[in-house]
This record gives sequence, C-alpha cells and structure tokens, in this order.
Amino acid sequence: MQRDYPLEKTRNFGIIAHIDAGKTTTSERILYYTGMSHKIGEVHEGEAVTDWMEQEKERGITITAAAITCFWNPSYMGADKSQMHRFNIIDTPGHVDFTVEVERSLKVLDGAVTVFDGVAGVEPQSETVWRQADKYNVPRICFINKLDRTGGSFERSFKSITDRLTKHAVRMQIPMGEEEKMVGVIDLLKMKSYTFEGDMGSNVIEADVPAEYVEEATKYRAVLVEAAASQDDDMMNTYLEGGEFTIEQLKGAIRKGTLANKLFPVFTGTALKNKGVQLILDAVVEYLPSPLDIPPVKGTNPDTGEEMVRNASDTEPFSALAFKLQTDPFVGQLTFFRVYSGTIEAGSYIYNSTTGNKERLGRIVRLQANKREEVTKVYAGEIAAAVGLKEALTSHTFCDIDNPIILEPIVFAEPVVSLSIEPKTKADQEKMGMALRKLGNEDPTFRVTSNPETGQTLIAGMGELHLEIMIDRMKREFNVEATVGQPQVAYRETITGEAEAEYKYAKQSGGKGQFGHVRITLKPLVEPEPGAKVPKNVHREPGYEFIDSIKGGIIPNEFIPAVQKGVKEAMDRGIVAGFPLTGVSCELTFGSSHDVDSSEIAYKIAASQAFQEGAKRARPVIMEPIMRVEVVVPEKFMGDVTGSLSSKRGQIEGMEDRGLNKAIKALVPLSEMFGYTTQLRSMTEGRGSNTMEFAKYEAVPPNVEKQIVDARK
Repeated sequence: MQRDYPLEKTRNFGIIAHIDAGKTTTSERILYYTGMSHKIGEVHEGEAVTDWMEQEKERGITITAAAITCFWNPSYMGADKSQMHRFNIIDTPGHVDFTVEVERSLKVLDGAVTVFDGVAGVEPQSETVWRQADKYNVPRICFINKLDRTGGSFERSFKSITDRLTKHAVRMQIPMGEEEKMVGVIDLLKMKSYTFEGDMGSNVIEADVPAEYVEEATKYRAVLVEAAASQDDDMMNTYLEGGEFTIEQLKGAIRKGTLANKLFPVFTGTALKNKGVQLILDAVVEYLPSPLDIPPVKGTNPDTGEEMVRNASDTEPFSALAFKLQTDPFVGQLTFFRVYSGTIEAGSYIYNSTTGNKERLGRIVRLQANKREEVTKVYAGEIAAAVGLKEALTSHTFCDIDNPIILEPIVFAEPVVSLSIEPKTKADQEKMGMALRKLGNEDPTFRVTSNPETGQTLIAGMGELHLEIMIDRMKREFNVEATVGQPQVAYRETITGEAEAEYKYAKQSGGKGQFGHVRITLKPLVEPEPGAKVPKNVHREPGYEFIDSIKGGIIPNEFIPAVQKGVKEAMDRGIVAGFPLTGVSCELTFGSSHDVDSSEIAYKIAASQAFQEGAKRARPVIMEPIMRVEVVVPEKFMGDVTGSLSSKRGQIEGMEDRGLNKAIKALVPLSEMFGYTTQLRSMTEGRGSNTMEFAKYEAVPPNVEKQIVDARK
C-alpha cells in the first residue's frame, strides 16, 4: 500500500488564538470548503464539528484540541486536480486554562494559522500562543478576522501585531471596506480583488482592484516586495537596481522567509460572513511548511544517551511521539501520535522506548473531530490515533525496537490552583479513583494527590474553569457525584541561601544492619541556557538539579539513585509550611559506605534527613503564583479598577487603548484573584472583562507568610 499524498503535499498546522477570536468558526469554514462537511456548524448555536464535547457546546468555547484531516485543491482558481493537498489541522482552545492543548499541539505541528479579532487586535492569550509558537520555532501566517464587526480595523489590528508580537509581519492583503461595508479583500501580490458569492461564499470572484483602492494597494505592495526581496541576497541586489520580479519569485521569497520565521504574512477577512477563508487555505499551501521543510526531529539513544536525528522519510526507522490521550465513549482510549519517520501498520507491535515495553497496535484511526476513519497504515509526517494502547501516556516515544530513540518530551506548566474533592457515596469512591486517573492521563496539567495528614484527595489545575470542567466531565462521563472544597492556591517553597548538611544513618538490630552516609550542598537553582548541554554527572528536572560530585567510589554507584530519590522525596515535604520545594540545586559532595550494611533504604533516609536539615539553614521561603492579569473596561471605571487591583497587592504594569475601552495590565497574586470576575462585573455595571494567566512564582511578603503558616497549623 502506497501513501496517497506525497510528503511535499502534506500540511500539519494548528489554528491558534485568544479566546473568541474566531478559531473554531474558521475551522468550520475550512471543513465546509474542503468538502468534509456539508453544513457549516456555528459555535453560537452549539453546532460546531470541532467543539464536540457537551461542555464546549454549552459554553461556546473550545476546551480540547480537535484533530481534522481534510483535502484542499485550489481548483476554483483553475488548478489541476493533481494539486490536491492533505491538511492535518488541530483546532486549539483559546482560554488560558487549557493552554496545555496549545502546548502539545504546537510541539507536533509544522505550522500555524494565528487568528486575531479585527476589533481587539492582539489580546493576552494571542501573546501567549505566539510565545509558545516561538518556543517550538513554528512558522505562522496571520488572519485578521471579524472585520465585519462594529469597530473592526485592519490597520489598528496590524499595528498591534507589529507593536506587540513581531516587527516582521507583512501585509499580503488589505480589506475592501470595514465593518458592515466590508465586501472582500485585495491581494497585494497579484494586485487583484476577491469577493465571495454564492452559497456560503463558495464562489471566489477575481477582478481588478477597484479604482478607489489602487493608490493604497500600490503603496503596500511596494512594502511587500521589499520585504520579500530582503529574504534573498540576489533578489535584494535586483531590487536595489530597480529590477522587477515575477509573482512566483516573490512567492518563493515569502515562503523562504516564513519557513525561517523571519516573515509573517498577514491576511484578512471575516470567517462568520464567509469572506477570505479559501485564500487562507491557498496561503497554507504556498507558505507553510511540509514535513520535508522542517529540521529533522531530535532525540537520544536510550542505551547510550547519544543525540540522534530522524528525517521525515518513509524509509527511515519508525519514530512517533504520543502527544494527547482522549477517552472515546465508543472505542475507549485514543492515543494521538505524530509520525516523524518510517511507517507503522495496524496489527503490528510498537516499542514504547519511554517505558521499555512492547504493545500491540490493534487499530489506527484518523480523526474528523469526534468521528473516526479506520486506516491500515500511517506514514511519516502524518497524525493519527491508536485505539486501546494501555501503557502509553503523553510524551511517550514509539519507535522501531531495533533502532530505539527517545524523542524530546513535551514540558508542561505546573498547576496553580487546587481544591479538595470527596465522593458523595461509597459507590462513587471507586469510580472517582478511576475517573481521576483517566482524566489525569489525558491532561498532564491536571494533577491528583492525596494529603497524608488529612486523607483528602486534592486535584490541581491551571485555573478555576479548568477544574470546573474536569469535575463536570467526571459527573457526565464517569457518573461520579463529588463534593468539592474551596479553591486553594498551589504554594511552593524554595531556598534563598546556601547550606551544607551531613547525615549518617546507622542502625544495628541483630544480624545485618543499615548504613548510609552523605554530605550535600544546597543552593538556589540557576536555570541553564535553553539547549545547554547537560554534564554526565548532572540530573535535571523542572525546578530541580542533582549533581554527583563524589570521586573514587566512596559511595558505590548503585546507591547514588537512592540518594537522589531521598532528596526528591524530601522536596515534596516543605520546610516552612509543608509545601513542595522547587528551585533547588543539590550537590552530593561526600559520604561513606559499609561493606556489609550499606543499603538503598539507608542512603535514601540519610539523603532525606540531610536535605531537611540543610534546607532549614538555607533561608527557606514560601512562594506564590503571580498571575498576569489584563482588565478591559470603559475609561470611566479605570480609577476604580486600578485601585482594586492595587489593593490586591497588584503591580500595575501599564495601560493602553483597546478600541473604545482601556486595557489595564497588572501582575497580581493568584490568592487575591478568586471570584474577581464577579467583583469586576459589579464594579463596572457588567461592562468589564478580564483575562488571567500564570506569569511566575514569587516569594510572599513576611506578613502573608505568617498567615499561611498559621492557617496550615
């Protein structure tokens, strides 16, 4: 069986944006114009194909990333049928509480379409998803949407992109009219106008640029040509000499700049009014990368630790990354994976190099949001889902057992809000454990722990909405009724000074004894530069570093992991108020052993005790999550809002115009922000809105620390 579509005609891309910018509406148009659906489902009617969960339909927001496979042929422009391209699209959520979905999607995608609200321009979550795309070097094209709405302004939105995201944005189109007068767009490359007529704007009508737009279009085309020429030295020389370029030359230069993240083409339209979406699909083909255009994926050899690469080719050894788990009511657990190299067939065995186990790959499906199409084989560069894998989790690598590789894992943010949860009845107790485990496997930012002191089960997530959705899913999907406590802040502890500690654990109780002896030095962790090589004697995890600096085998090598385990367990029990410790560098500098009595448990206890003693002397402090808050309000409420944020220990960072309103940016401790949306509504006659995302952890002031410690007693 051969692949249907060559790699160069495959596009894996995501649709990313701030909440309410129109991502899902754009996705619905894409499904319609590519022939995957015969009716456009509207978000506001709860009918969107990609918003298939009950909670998404009720709230009109995207919660889980939905994968879609569809096919695009710009045949309305007279293109040959052989130009058909396969699109694997992921529609991601815009709400900050579900940022995990954007993170894992961008990790496995090759490109992205960033959607902006034509009224609001760049919004807080626009900046977050842009930073996430920067982190993974994902090429992007921009779509300024909703220009039909009152207050829509292409130029203001474009300026917000160049001011707040990148200086390398370039206009590919300008709109013909704005607000209710928007009739179409002008392509600056071809100097043609496009209007969209017929059923759902399916007929794309090309015409000359209307006379009233010629001057403006000519001015911006000159800017576009210069930006394109600057991507190629030969073209730049031709440009400086006053030479002309063909459209194909310009497209090639723009593509080159886009793939290198040195150029971000900007398009416009209104998805809801069916204007401009087909031209975005053409732009995906012309400017976003195929799997062949991105660098080979990197990984390490699980046996030797050497760096390895895999090229996007069907003939290379198989390698794939599991990036998402989803419980399907009809087929059970689905494991989404991106194939980076090689091929895999249904019915064969896959090797999970992260766990070291083999599993039979029974069935493979390709997803159309919540519908499934069974396939027998998947190839390099494709995205699919495996049915029924029992041990696979997010970030696990699947590969060829004879050519093992572990691909770079996805690093997720730590949860910042927790609450207690108890089953209502005895019957709910067992079901709740299973439900929480499945939900935790699906979402790595949803954590389940138990408090050993109180026996309570605690769930933690990225925000109040995140936890609310999880509890709702538990009730609907797993029929578990639960009582929920008040939201709690996920405090952490850290050390601010340096300390050395030594502990010798020696126990004799007749027969073989126990002996472990370590000396460690604790320091505040200095985060390494991104991509810095990790020395062989250093083990790093987020917020923690262990350095083995002992020489000459004074502690046998087989006991070093036990020392490390003791340190990690001690970090789970904080010094000041029992919160987990983070930001610690622990160096093992000395120790001793006993020929007979040394044991793993003894070294683990010695390391744990030494850590506790050292941490007490290293000036421990409690840290709290600080949130980046943006409040948008009419100007007359600005004084009240800034005053209320300041009273919540907030630092006002700045203010700016946002359409007819003012946007206030501040950094505020999360502990002060519970229930703030309700307060804001009453303060602003219901006209204020706010968004909030995690910014950083910061030490709490002494008076607040005392309150936290007293409350824990």
